[in-house]
Amino acid sequence: MDSVHPGQPGPGNPGAAPSGAPDSGGVRQKPMPPAPGWGRRTFWLLFVIVIGAVLLGGAAYFEYVTKPAMMAQFFQPPPPAPVESATAATEDMPRYFESIGTLTAAQQVTVSPELEGRVEKINFDSGQWVKAGDVLVQLDDSTQRADLATYQAQQRLASANLARTKELASKQFSSKQSVDQLQSELDQARAGIAKSQAIIDHMVVKAPFSGMLGIRQVNLGQYLAPGTALVTLTDLDTLYVDFTLPEQDRAELSLDQPVELRVDAFPDRVFRGEIAAIDPQVDPNMRAVKVRAALTNTDHKLQPGMYARIRAILPPQPNVVTIPEPAVDYTVYGESVFVLTAVPDKKDPNGKPLYKAEQTFVTLGSRFNGKVAVLKGVKDGDLVVVGGQLKLHNGAEVILSDQKSLQTPVEMPKE
Repeated sequence: MDSVHPGQPGPGNPGAAPSGAPDSGGVRQKPMPPAPGWGRRTFWLLFVIVIGAVLLGGAAYFEYVTKPAMMAQFFQPPPPAPVESATAATEDMPRYFESIGTLTAAQQVTVSPELEGRVEKINFDSGQWVKAGDVLVQLDDSTQRADLATYQAQQRLASANLARTKELASKQFSSKQSVDQLQSELDQARAGIAKSQAIIDHMVVKAPFSGMLGIRQVNLGQYLAPGTALVTLTDLDTLYVDFTLPEQDRAELSLDQPVELRVDAFPDRVFRGEIAAIDPQVDPNMRAVKVRAALTNTDHKLQPGMYARIRAILPPQPNVVTIPEPAVDYTVYGESVFVLTAVPDKKDPNGKPLYKAEQTFVTLGSRFNGKVAVLKGVKDGDLVVVGGQLKLHNGAEVILSDQKSLQTPVEMPKE
């Protein structure tokens, strides 16, 4: 059977008194606390929901409204970059073979005496311009002149004796042998005169051709041996420049072909000449052809021994697309240029037209006068960037700068 507590209503205790009522014994029981109400629970639940909705709404507003506005403010796209530009053009491209060489004189000699003797007179100064036949040095020829006088006296005596002997021989008073003997003595005297005169002439040192003298290397009273260097004599009116070219260039070389050269002493001047000789043999060691060009030097600016940079001029190549050299960007991936295309109906805040820069890889040819030939990648009339490439990327919008900070260099200035 189920047990029933006293005072607890149930099937077995139907007469139990209600809670809080005195029992049959007269004792009042402690009342039970009431169960919590649904009003407070609902309040706190609604409070949490409202706070969560506010936080979520604030986060959503920051993410989708405030944050984009801040990013737009701090990360605005940069304004169009100003660049310098140039237009690709079609022109005749100069062609030439380049080399280096050394200037030599057409005529240059070290003046020296043929005979020994003491210097009696010096008739020149260092660096003097002389003409052919001018006397430079006179050696002592007193002994030779004395010999000359002796032979001249012998000549006169032999000539008189010969004349008398011939007259006697005609009258049969002298023999033919006597005539021949006297004729031989006369001839010997004449030979002695010629020899002495030749020696005297060689005691005078003369300029073999017109030119400029070098530094004097002789002093008055100095005794000279044959071949002693007195001074150098150089003809500066005409100079040669000798250089070499690879053997594969031989087919395009010819006599009288124009050449241009520059020297370090006059870097802003171009000197011109013509090919005067081409060696008929190819150097088997270097596989190169020796070439000599001649040039006039009337102002005597050039001097033998100067180092020269040479160009042998060839016929130009027609219809070649060229751009300034600064337009080319050199990278490990190849050479490229930025080609500009106008953006239709779009301008910057100042009203300047906008252009779009497209990086284009190119194939280059020869370079000349600050320009480079483009064999592939750029066509005639294309607008290319020549200044400001470092701040560009493919597809960037740019404007054309009014300033021209880059000047195209000229490799071969004209005279």
